[in-house]
Amino acid sequence: MRGIKLKRIESELVKTISEILLEESTDELMKSITITASEVANDLSFAKVYFTSLRDMDSKDLEYEMNEASDFVRKFVAEKMDLRQTPKIRFVYDKSIQYGNKIEHILEELNEKNEK
Repeated sequence: MRGIKLKRIESELVKTISEILLEESTDELMKSITITASEVANDLSFAKVYFTSLRDMDSKDLEYEMNEASDFVRKFVAEKMDLRQTPKIRFVYDKSIQYGNKIEHILEELNEKNEK
């Protein structure tokens, strides 16, 4: 079971990275990114940050671009968050929104068939 303090750090990390991408970045690709969740290791050495984007790009390409910018993001996280150790950040594309949209589309099709 994850501790309350760790969950609070994860939540704060999502908020902070979202602000960094919006305010500090000059790249339009990074400004189109939405941070959905994060998981932080117990010792704060590593953080997995989940994101999604409205851009029509391959998820692997987006993941690569975000991981290339992880040092840039980490530097600003270190400045904005008061942590004893700033975690190394790895970005992971969040497929749950795409999956949810696919299920919703299927349900709409089934509903239309039942109405006919």
